[in-house]
Amino acid sequence: MGLLSSLRRLYRSQADEARILFLGLDNAGKTTILKLLADGDIQTVTPTQGFHIQSLIYEGFRLNVWDIGGQRAIRPYWRNYFETTDALVYVFDCADRHRLKESGDELSLLLEEEKIIGVPLLVLANKQDLRHALPADEVAAGLNLVAIRDRTWQIQGCSAKTGDGLQEGMDWILQRVKNKGENRHAR
Repeated sequence: MGLLSSLRRLYRSQADEARILFLGLDNAGKTTILKLLADGDIQTVTPTQGFHIQSLIYEGFRLNVWDIGGQRAIRPYWRNYFETTDALVYVFDCADRHRLKESGDELSLLLEEEKIIGVPLLVLANKQDLRHALPADEVAAGLNLVAIRDRTWQIQGCSAKTGDGLQEGMDWILQRVKNKGENRHAR
């Protein structure tokens, strides 16, 4: 066990802190959602090249959110960020119907990773403000979410542009993180 691992564990030992990964294909809206949650200014969003870390205070919890780029060349590196993850948020662009299969394949591979087995999953069905967006139930079917048996999961329709649905999604994540913290301290 290295010094870095020990420091991470010490830093993360605070009960009211969580590490959240934001993943999904490129252009799904991960960074826009994070910016809206952090400060509300979504006028200057550029695609994430690599990763971006943002700490949010939400309902008294510090959420350290890792927004990792979704370009095809970056996806193999996602696994480098799995350690000590408390929750996974997977963002899907509901206006991009043609990428539903690709996104489902990526999510399926992601959920097979040993370091995040059992980690709660929130799927944000983004861009619901667009007229031609797939509804959340169709996204759930296309991503085959009902087949997930090794973790709790939830799908939430949302709009990074208007903020609709984001509070419900974050409340769900926070409840899972709180439950995990309570279980850890009950031992």
